[in-house]
Amino acid sequence: MRRQKVKLYVLLALVLMLLGIAAFAPHLVPCDPYEQNLSQALQAPGRGHLLGTDRYGRDMLSRVIMGSQTTIFSALLLVAVITVTGTSVGLFCGWRGGKLDSFIMRISDIFLAFPGMVFAIAVAGVLGGGILNAVIALACISWPKFARLARSQVLMIKDAPFVAAARLSGSGGTKIVFSHILPNILGPVLVTATLDIGTMMMEIAGLSFLGLGAMPPIAEWGSMMSSGRSMLQTSPWVILAPGCAIFVTVMLFNLLGDTVRDVMDPRQSVQHVDRR
Repeated sequence: MRRQKVKLYVLLALVLMLLGIAAFAPHLVPCDPYEQNLSQALQAPGRGHLLGTDRYGRDMLSRVIMGSQTTIFSALLLVAVITVTGTSVGLFCGWRGGKLDSFIMRISDIFLAFPGMVFAIAVAGVLGGGILNAVIALACISWPKFARLARSQVLMIKDAPFVAAARLSGSGGTKIVFSHILPNILGPVLVTATLDIGTMMMEIAGLSFLGLGAMPPIAEWGSMMSSGRSMLQTSPWVILAPGCAIFVTVMLFNLLGDTVRDVMDPRQSVQHVDRR
């Protein structure tokens, strides 16, 4: 258990460092990420440009750093929206039950029946390009997972003794939900949300790669890969730089989610006690 906590602290430090880079990206870039200089187009990585330049002579390192702000914060916004929306819906349905619960769950079944990315592409195509429209498109298809998770957790504990005791003490339904039910279901929801950050980041980058997310010249990792895909053989750094940034960031968030799940899993504590 102690090793898991140490691993958690290390990953948290790395993720916070990554978030710090994204937050202060405009102050950390060595060059203007949008300044074009055709005389330096497609320069290989070197002393002047550590990650080379793109077809317009823009510094790739500066664009990767600036792109972290768009990509990471868009993914965090998306995860926050679907977590709050899905959890609120699941909490309401699990607590109230009845025909409204069945109706909302059937709606969630309809959303889950479609392949997520295909549905998001359709919604983003209707809404048009733009990073905000990409977030809305993915939010439309991603909330049912959190709704079903929250609902299942509520159904497990709504008849627990401590909830019955709260009813006997005179607490109203709203107070029971927010004081007793919600705190006890937050653990699984937060773990799922942490694990979902990497997935949502990949899907936002995928929509941008298809031209349905961030629009040029905005620095965003998916759109940067899309604009450089034709130069993979001649100037591979143009697509490898944002690709490696996506890989490292998604890996860090996935490792953090796995570690948070292991630390919060009660079985880990039981195994630790048994070994002692």
